[in-house]
Amino acid sequence: MRLDRPARRAFLVVHVVASAGWLGVSAGLLALGVAANTTGSPTTVEAAVRSMQLFADRLLLPIALLTLGSGLVLALGTPWGLARHRWVWTKFWLTLATTATVFALRPGVNDAVAAVSAGHALPDGGDVLTGQVVSLSAYVFMTAISVLKPWGATRRGRRLREAARKGRPAGPARV
Repeated sequence: MRLDRPARRAFLVVHVVASAGWLGVSAGLLALGVAANTTGSPTTVEAAVRSMQLFADRLLLPIALLTLGSGLVLALGTPWGLARHRWVWTKFWLTLATTATVFALRPGVNDAVAAVSAGHALPDGGDVLTGQVVSLSAYVFMTAISVLKPWGATRRGRRLREAARKGRPAGPARV
């Protein structure tokens, strides 16, 4: 399946906007986590963790799924392929893993909101920081490899390219 040019461009715009949104939301969550951990004001801590909960509950999963879905369509509908280039393959697995971490982030944020709302101190500041640091690092890395496209073709990609040069089928497709 190959996307025609208008469809490819539309999916590319959706993918870039969703990816940039995910990066921005993660940076915002990290800023809120830092604010919750460094302020002495209980009101600021509560506002920060409640804002984190709102972003984690309402925004993070749709953006993550939109990024994953549009990236898959682009990989499967363009010559880049899903398993032809190492950078695409790496980005796919990191996107899948970071999408799964969205679910891991929510319990820590929910626990922080429950504790702070009950008038207690922030239970574990690491819960609202660690996930954000890891996620933001992964998104920056994925952005860098999207721009730089390092590492060349996979074994499958080299085999398909060689078969195309010789004008014969590449054999059974393996991912």
